[in-house]
Amino acid sequence: MEYTHTLEPAREAPPAASLIVERLSAWYGARQALRGVSLEIAPGQVTAVIGPSGCGKSTLIRCLNRLHEVAPGTRVEGRVLLNGEDVYAPGVDPVLVRRRVGMVFQRPNPFPTMSIFDNVAAGLRLNGLASGYELERIVIHSLHQAALWEEVEHKLRQPGTALSGGQQQRLCIARALAVQPDVLLLDEPTGALDPVATLKIEELLRQLKERYTIAIVTHNMQQAARVSDYTAFLLAGEDRVGELVEYGPTGELFTNPRDPRTEAYITGRFG
Repeated sequence: MEYTHTLEPAREAPPAASLIVERLSAWYGARQALRGVSLEIAPGQVTAVIGPSGCGKSTLIRCLNRLHEVAPGTRVEGRVLLNGEDVYAPGVDPVLVRRRVGMVFQRPNPFPTMSIFDNVAAGLRLNGLASGYELERIVIHSLHQAALWEEVEHKLRQPGTALSGGQQQRLCIARALAVQPDVLLLDEPTGALDPVATLKIEELLRQLKERYTIAIVTHNMQQAARVSDYTAFLLAGEDRVGELVEYGPTGELFTNPRDPRTEAYITGRFG
């Protein structure tokens, strides 16, 4: 099968999505992991979620696309508003929510039995969103968006797992973008990558925010400062329940934090 190397002219991008969290609390069985978190994932910006291990960072972003509820015994209280609509409202299809709010995980997870092309096309085929030329066009466009096309254009039928770790992670980003989400969530997406691959992902995020609303969980303070426009700092109290300590523009939070606990964390005095 031959693949066309040209793209249609870019269509005008819709306004970036609004994602607002209101009084969000989350549990794993009887154990509460988050309490009363309220913040806005700024439209068309990168929001970093930072904090020490166990403070609920990953739980927070998994609640944003209802992935949290996949684990047995979990529950959520509060609201998550995507363009003003509560994703937890009765009758809302969680599968549709996860399509509109895509997720990329710490370790690259391309489907091991699928080619590079089929990895990107998987969600489109599963949801009946495209076929034929349109499918090909979207796959190629998604690989371009993920800054991977030039590296894979002549080996699209090779397994996705044959790529390097950094390329695999960009392949997973392309797979998430193919279904045209409103929001992109990334849970420590460079945690398993070397510095060169990490910088490529960071540069990619700066490009993607022109079209997507992005939230990234990171343990790396330097990374948060480099890539994010806003930062949310979570901390677990003595009861080990995560709460939002501070949220605001990254430059302000890192140079003039309002809460002494924020200053202690970003200067390395704990965590």
